[in-house]
Amino acid sequence: MHQAAKAYGKVSNTTASPRELEANLLLRAAAQLQTIHDTWESSGPKLNEALAFNRRLWSIFLASVVEADHPLPREVRQNIANLGVFVMNQTLSLMSEPRVEKLGSLININREIASGLMGRG
Repeated sequence: MHQAAKAYGKVSNTTASPRELEANLLLRAAAQLQTIHDTWESSGPKLNEALAFNRRLWSIFLASVVEADHPLPREVRQNIANLGVFVMNQTLSLMSEPRVEKLGSLININREIASGLMGRG
């Protein structure tokens, strides 16, 4: 099982709502990426680990929003799918040409979506 799916399953056993769980996972991914950003020169293979976690997390979100019985309105699901495609493309770009300035958009997207899920957005 993928790391993100494991983390999701582990966290889902708590009493938090699904929205809180998703927000917490997004914040965890953002924190990992922020650590890489802040320690860029010494991050080494941790970049790929953080990108992999974020990519798996977004893969789960993408798979979920395309399900026909997903409760979110179609427009919201489309927006999430568009963000997911951007996240995947940005991740591939970072993997092929690592540059610290490319991390900012991934960190911000995760934080903003988490904030919205927690009702602060």
